This record gives sequence, structure tokens and C-alpha cells, in this order.
Amino acid sequence: LQKQKRIHIGEKPYECKQCIKTFSSSHLRVHERTHSGMKTYECKQCSKAFRQPSQLQDHERIHSGEKPYECKQCSKAFFTCRHLRDHEKTHSGEKPYGCKQCSKTFRSSSHLRQHERTHSGEKPYECIQCSKTFSSSSSLQVHKRIHSGEKPYGCKQCNKTFRFSSSLRQHERTHSGEKPYECKQCSKTFRQYSSLWEHERIHRGEKPYVCKQCNKTFRQHSSLREHERTHSGEKPYECKQCSKTFIYSSSLRKHEITHSGEKPYECKQCSKTFSSSSYLRKHEIAHSGDKSYECKQCSKTFSQSNLLRTHERTHRGVKHECRQCHKAFRFSSTLRTHERMHSGEKPYECKQCSKAFSQFSNLRTHERTHSGEKPYKCTQCNKTFRFSSSFRTHERSHSGEKPYECTQCNKTFSCSSYRRRHERTHSGEKPYECKQSIKTPEYPSTLQVYGSGEKPYECEQYSKGFHYFTTN
Repeated sequence: LQKQKRIHIGEKPYECKQCIKTFSSSHLRVHERTHSGMKTYECKQCSKAFRQPSQLQDHERIHSGEKPYECKQCSKAFFTCRHLRDHEKTHSGEKPYGCKQCSKTFRSSSHLRQHERTHSGEKPYECIQCSKTFSSSSSLQVHKRIHSGEKPYGCKQCNKTFRFSSSLRQHERTHSGEKPYECKQCSKTFRQYSSLWEHERIHRGEKPYVCKQCNKTFRQHSSLREHERTHSGEKPYECKQCSKTFIYSSSLRKHEITHSGEKPYECKQCSKTFSSSSYLRKHEIAHSGDKSYECKQCSKTFSQSNLLRTHERTHRGVKHECRQCHKAFRFSSTLRTHERMHSGEKPYECKQCSKAFSQFSNLRTHERTHSGEKPYKCTQCNKTFRFSSSFRTHERSHSGEKPYECTQCNKTFSCSSYRRRHERTHSGEKPYECKQSIKTPEYPSTLQVYGSGEKPYECEQYSKGFHYFTTN
């Protein structure tokens, strides 16, 4: 009865000797544990300890998945009564707790206290293992999972586990396909609010993160950090199989697939598979025909934001310069490929014959010589080709197009190599010398067959053999 009276009149006769805070009855004993650090209530499943039995009960629901507190307006369920009360304020819009310094308002007193520490800089919660400090106990608890490896939030569909409940909620949307965050300007939807916020910067043109070395600006802080590594040369991501290092974690993941050969991302329309989700998304745009990214200067449209950015450089004249020969390139990727000409680096190796290449695209092209794959098919005669360049040259035999013109006599050719051969008839140049005879042919193919005596090219009318084949 006495306790009940104190609740009504607001009397708090019990004072903490360490911080002078006052309490009613047994609440003082619970509070004193915050000073002593004593945690007497332990979870039987993960051995985590708590100061209060109610905290232990709330925690145990994480393991059981029980959410007994349900919102009457939207039926969303919660582990604790406090979380439900905080949630209900999202419907009412009520924010009764106001910051005295900046007038910002909050739904809960705990959120206000956390916010006030951004003004004071106070971080009273310290990690015992690494001494890192935090402004809230919840942030410290979440941080401790990095050391313990604890991932208490499990996906019921695929059994993947997460350190944070927010990470689990985001992951669950990959199963449900839910994208609750919509851009008001273009109606594009996102799984995460942070992704929406970053996307909106495209419309605002905002790039708040600036590189101190080159003043380049970025929409995302993570993009700035990755960019800074291009200056420092830091490559923190290492492949465990071949020890190759990378600036970006995404580059490492893509590289690791070259070892496994895995292509887990499948197009639902044509069943083509890809090694990364980004390649799949780019491919899917080819089906949809969507070109939502428009250049403000020339109104040209693109299917991907990175293609638009690349195009915009043609207007700005941005070029990346080689330090050794001062040759300039529009794209940093082209510069990196060019620099391998100086260094001799050939990081891409064929697993079948160990031949190495400076570009991954050249390796893929080479691998077709082993697999026999000819992915480029002529729609007019069904002839197939290994290389896109050979395919384009062949198409000109149907169209009659001859875009390569001799500067001396204006004769035109369907292939640049044919033009080079022809130009030697004007210059008299014969660059290929036969080691068996004094004769110096104009073409390498001629050189290869003269010494062998072979005449591989036969006239269909007269069955006469010839050393080499040429076209008009």
C-alpha cells in the first residue's frame, strides 16, 4: 500500500549514494547494479547476462522469436512493450521529448538522451576488449557482437544469421521482394531507406563527400573511402587462393568467382547466368529497354547511371594521364589497362594452357579457342564466330559496306587489315622475311606457306592450288 501511495504522489525517498538519483522502493537496488556492473541474470542459450530479470525475458524472445506485443493499427508485432509504445508514436506522430539545444523532438526519452550526447560528445559506454566508446548502451551491445561473433537474428527462410535486427529485416526483403521506400521524383523503390537517401542525391545533384587530395566529390562516404585508396595504393582485400589484392571488396568477390566458375545469378527471361548481381541487372535492362538516365547537355539517354557518368566526361573533357608516357585516357579503367603495357603485368591466366593476358576480356576471348564456343551468329547466313570483330567484318560481306579507304587511291575495304595490305602495294614495304629463301612476301600468311611448299587454297573451277588467298 505504501509503495502504491508513492506512485500516486510521485514520492521517491530512496537516493543513490553515487549519483544522487532518487527512486521508489526496489528500483534503487536495480539502479545500483549500473554502478557495480553486476549482471546476475544469465541467458541459458547464449550466456549473455543482464542486470534485471525483465531484460533477460526480453532477450530470450530473440531466441524464441516470440513477439507478444502487437500494434492495433497495423498488426506489427514486437519483442518488448517499450518497442511497441515507441512504434505507436509513428502512427500518432507524437514526439513529446524535445532537445533544449536544437529543438529537435523524439518519440522516446531514450532517443532524446542519445541525441543529447551528440551535443555533449559524451560516450560513456566503453568496450572492455578494444576500449572503443559509444554514446548508447545498445550501440555497445551491438559492437560486442563483432568480438563474440554472435549473430542472434536468423532468417526463417534460408537460415542466414545477422548481428543486427535491421540487417535481418533488410535481408528478409530479398525474399519478399518488398521495396517500401519510394522516390517521390521518379517513383523508383528501394529496400533500404539509406539507399533511397543516396538515390535522392542524384536528383539534387548533391555530392557532399570531397577527396582532400584531388577534390573529387562523391554521393556516398563509402565511395569516397574506396576512391582514397587509389591515392594511397592500399588494397586491403586479398584473395585466399592466389593472394591477389584489391581496392574494393566487390572486386575481390568478382575475382573469387573466376576460381570457382560459379554463376549464381540467372535471368528469369532467358535463363542466362551471371557471376555477379550487377551483371545480371545490366543484362535485364537489355530486355526492358529502360533508359532512365538522361544527359542534361545533349539529352542522350542511358540504361545505367555509370554509363551516363562515363558519357558526361565527353562533355567535360576529363582525362586520366599515364605518368610514364603522358598519354591521356577518358576512363581510369582504360588507363590501368594501358599501364600494364609499361609494367608487362598480365594478371589474367588461362587455366588450360597458362597463357597470360593483360585484360580479362582478352582472357575470355582466348578461352573460346579451347571451348570451341562461337557466340556471335550472323542472322543472314547462320555462320558463327568466336570474336565480335570477326563477326562485324563478316556482316560487311552482306551489307557491302567498306569503311576503310586508302588515302592514296581512295580504294575502299571491308576490313582494316585488308587496307594495310593494300597500302603496301603503294609503299613497296615487305616486312616479313623468309628464312629459307631470299624472297620477302608482303603478307605473313604468304610467308607461312612458301617455306612449307603447301598450297592450301584451291580454285573450285580448275582445281589449281595457290599459296595464299586474297580479296579484291
